[in-house]
Amino acid sequence: MKIACFKENISPEVGVYLAGYNTVDQSVMKLDDLYAVGLCIDDGENRVLLVSFDLLGLDGWFVRETRKKCAGILGIPESAVLFSCTHTHCGPHTRSLAARPDMLARDYMKNLSDILCRAVKNLGDFREAVPYFHSVLCDENQNRRYTSGDNRTTYTPFRREFVPMRTNFADKELGSLMFLEPGSDRPLFVIANYAAHPLAGHVPGLGSLRISADYPGALRDYVTANTGAECMFISGAAGDLVPREDEFGDDAFRSLGIRLGKQVIGGIVDASRSPHRYGLENAKVSSSIATFTAPLRKKYRNDPARLPAEYLGSDDVTLEIQCVAVGDVAFVGVPGEVCCELGQEIKWHSPFRRTFIAYNSTAYFSYIGPANFLVSGGYEAFSQRITSRGGLKMVNTAVDALCDLREKLYPSSDEVYPDNCGDSLVNIERN
Repeated sequence: MKIACFKENISPEVGVYLAGYNTVDQSVMKLDDLYAVGLCIDDGENRVLLVSFDLLGLDGWFVRETRKKCAGILGIPESAVLFSCTHTHCGPHTRSLAARPDMLARDYMKNLSDILCRAVKNLGDFREAVPYFHSVLCDENQNRRYTSGDNRTTYTPFRREFVPMRTNFADKELGSLMFLEPGSDRPLFVIANYAAHPLAGHVPGLGSLRISADYPGALRDYVTANTGAECMFISGAAGDLVPREDEFGDDAFRSLGIRLGKQVIGGIVDASRSPHRYGLENAKVSSSIATFTAPLRKKYRNDPARLPAEYLGSDDVTLEIQCVAVGDVAFVGVPGEVCCELGQEIKWHSPFRRTFIAYNSTAYFSYIGPANFLVSGGYEAFSQRITSRGGLKMVNTAVDALCDLREKLYPSSDEVYPDNCGDSLVNIERN
């Protein structure tokens, strides 16, 4: 296996309007730079390209157009180019607002596409690398929904007194896919995957007017500064998850990034010393795109005040699920702000050794949650555009795509069912 990577500065000029809160929040300073980080993986027969953007989200039309350009440059299928957004709320408007289409930063997005295509054309020399994965539980996030006994949900960012009662489900997995120099424990590139809105640094006033990558940028910086490896952050299913210290300022996002970065480095140590557990032997890459169609909720259908122009004219919407496999590790690109419960369902039903969600990947289509969210309420349910069965359709589509992809890489006719009873850590000795 060989890899090549890039890291391109995509920071807008100070003065740009920032996405994620008030539509007309105009930046007055830059706290830290925004980046597009890319990794191309070549298994000797096929290639895949993963790109993470420090952006809130990207319109589906932009994803499809730019993905096609990158695929053409590399001579690979479009399904082999996976985009994802970290979902920082301190970057430009790169997803369309229904009532304010004029806010879309079209010049910025054209420049973004040009930057990305140049980076792909100018990929450096491919280096041999050995892939490993790692997974650890990190208690750095919380579900921001508080649901009472009568199944009514309070959105805790608006009711801070409920923060101590944040006990709804949260996906705590910090996953890593890393590439080490052959015959060495030196990391060359690391992908970190965790689910929490990048809102640690956002605060009212000045803190809402600063260009920033929030904690994903701090995590990358810490890993690179201490290992020398380039680092990519891919957000997991963070639709209803926030950091434990959400909206506390720049110290909060830096300290969170460092704490997560330490755990990523711990994973490198663990994986490099236990290659029989975490190594991906003879790993091949592959990819696929599947679609599902879901009805729009009545309040959104053909309402230009609630739905971007791309989706007007139909009572249904068709959305993409994208799967990219690197050996026995899979990334699932989802079309918006998928809530952690649905992300976990995909993980639970995945046939791969480890599965990581790629947030705001194939499009930005607002929130997607379980059906019962539309009963209990809350901000995520209010913002969901598809009907109650849509979340389950998405999960089923993703799981079917994962099963098909793994069957392609590891045919069941050749596979021995895993049996770990011989492992000394789990084996139960019998007399």
